[in-house]
Parts: sequence; structure tokens; C-alpha cells
Amino acid sequence: MLAPCHADAGERTEREGIMAQMSFGSTIATLRKQRGMTQAALAEKMGVTDKAVSKWERDVSFPDVAALPRLAETLEVSVDELLQAKTAAREREPQLAKAAAMADLVLKAVALAMGVGVVALTILDEVEPLVALRLLGIGVACLALSALAHTDGEKW
Repeated sequence: MLAPCHADAGERTEREGIMAQMSFGSTIATLRKQRGMTQAALAEKMGVTDKAVSKWERDVSFPDVAALPRLAETLEVSVDELLQAKTAAREREPQLAKAAAMADLVLKAVALAMGVGVVALTILDEVEPLVALRLLGIGVACLALSALAHTDGEKW
């Protein structure tokens, strides 16, 4: 059963647009506050603890899928409106992937620069051995970070 929606179509579309820009947790918090409810009051209506509501609002956890219709009804929105925020969060995933790829590229570039720098400075006899080792250590650390980012939880 979908929750009753007390807004006309224009107001609902505007609300969906605003909610699509927020995380799921922010959407719950905003709707709860708009209705003058505390986390404890929402938790009581949902049959969960106020700590569970707090985790939802901080995007630490997600309510049970079976509870979404009741949550939507309690917050006086449709389930579709409530889930608009989840769609918006998915749209940020490509940006996160680009940032991770850029970080990996920077780590590898720093490692390469350290190696080339040590070789060039050694040829020119402009670097002390201890400084060269430190520079190479920075390069190795960058390569290690890059490798760790690609393990995806695999055990070595």
C-alpha cells in the first residue's frame, strides 16, 4: 500500500527534485523534522529503536525493505518519493570511480617521479645516499598504496 500523498502534483514534483539531491538519510531526517517528530517518535511508529533511526539518518544503515511502505506512510510521502534519494546517491558513484582512478594515477606518478629523480640526481652526483633512500621510500610507499587500493579485500 502506498502512503497517501497530501500534496498536489506540482508540489510533489518540487519535493521529489529537492529529495533527489539529498542522501537517503538526509531525506528521512528532513521529512521527520518537517512533521515535528523526534527520532524516538519515528522509531516508536516504526517499531525500531531511536538508534536505528539515527543510523538511517546518518546513512550508516538502511531500513528493512519491508518497512519502507510504513516509513513512507509515517512521513506522508510515497515510497517512490522516499527512494528518489537513493537514486541520487547512485549518480555519484561514477564521480567516486573517477576520483579513485585519479588518486591511483597520482600515486603512480609520484612513485615514478621519485625513481627518476633519484636516478638523475645520482648521475649528477647531487644527492646523498640517505636522501636518495628516503625519496625511493616515498616512491615505494606510493606504489604500495596503489597496490592496496586494487586488492578489493583479497588476502595476500
